[in-house]
Amino acid sequence: MLDSAHAMIITASKRLGIKDSELESLIKPDYEHTADIEVDGQKYKAYRTQHNNSRGPYKGGVRFHPEVDYSEVQALATLMSLKTAVVDIPFGGGKGGVVIDPKYKSKQHLEAVARGYVQQFHEHIGPDKDIPAPDVNTDSQIIDWMVDEYSIVNGDKTRASFTGKSIANGGSAGREEATGRGGVIVLREILKSMNLDPRKLTIAVQGLGNVGFYFAKIVHEELGVRISAVSNSRKSLFSESGFDLSELKFSREVMDELSGQADFEKLAEEILYIEADILVCAALSDAINENNVSEVKAKIILELANGPVSHRAHQTLVKQDKIVIPDIVANAGGVIVSYYEWLQNLNNEKWSIQKIRKMLDDKLTKTTADLIAYSNKNKISYKQASYEIALSTLHRFR
Repeated sequence: MLDSAHAMIITASKRLGIKDSELESLIKPDYEHTADIEVDGQKYKAYRTQHNNSRGPYKGGVRFHPEVDYSEVQALATLMSLKTAVVDIPFGGGKGGVVIDPKYKSKQHLEAVARGYVQQFHEHIGPDKDIPAPDVNTDSQIIDWMVDEYSIVNGDKTRASFTGKSIANGGSAGREEATGRGGVIVLREILKSMNLDPRKLTIAVQGLGNVGFYFAKIVHEELGVRISAVSNSRKSLFSESGFDLSELKFSREVMDELSGQADFEKLAEEILYIEADILVCAALSDAINENNVSEVKAKIILELANGPVSHRAHQTLVKQDKIVIPDIVANAGGVIVSYYEWLQNLNNEKWSIQKIRKMLDDKLTKTTADLIAYSNKNKISYKQASYEIALSTLHRFR
């Protein structure tokens, strides 16, 4: 993922005429922090990378995962700098992680790890410095623990030090659905520009986690698209008539609940090769790569995860006249609503979900229109266009 991000940055910077000496300052993180968190005699490596704060405080999630490493955290921090620039919100890019498998840890153990993360990095975090949020295997409960620990250590009462909190603890309405809803808005505008009726299209959603679930639910309910396939890390489910998620709530068991609607089941990776009109990648980075890109049949690929299409795979898809809707626009709904949460906390306000949805829709509708116009004017892919728009913004502030 880091290699792909750097390759796209280099390609975009050449067209923009950015000098190599200037490019280095856009690629290299400002700060890289590492620490060990010790809980019950066990040590966990922890990271916080702060990529670029030229436009505002660093912003980015904290993930708990056994495969977290420096390269992944740096890549995600870099992507966040680009994402906040392309959607024009006053944040920079940051990212954090802890090398831990939370599936095998008690609630008390995870709370101690969360609080330990804040104890290790609190000097680098704050409402005007760096504002972490939930990510893979972290949720509002973990963020609530972190906010509480930060207030104990630093005395901050605004709760604007983190976003993604529970509603009762200063979180924002609409945050849980924000990334998925944002993806729907961006897709809607792309389809509109192509004069395609979404009600006549089929979608396969790879990765029915929180983001993929809300995307599938909203795109079916509001655009009328038929959800022909869904998957998680264990299996893919296929339905000729389409899956209906309207009565479901998100849970880790949602795939089992949908099994009754399925015509048949296959291996998890089989969803990538389905003959759907649109393939939504909402799971892993590099899901589509140079080894399997030739088997991808969908005409439109929506990057709802971070970096799900490798740089080389993207080049191949462009040559095949396929549309890749870039992650730094498609999944920006989460950080946009995080920005709204931060503003609410700083101003001691509480906004309605209707207001937040309207603001999110307006922001991403404009961003997508700008992306389409730039892509058409310069005759380049949406992904390259998104990187050029972001780099132009960052370069001005550097």
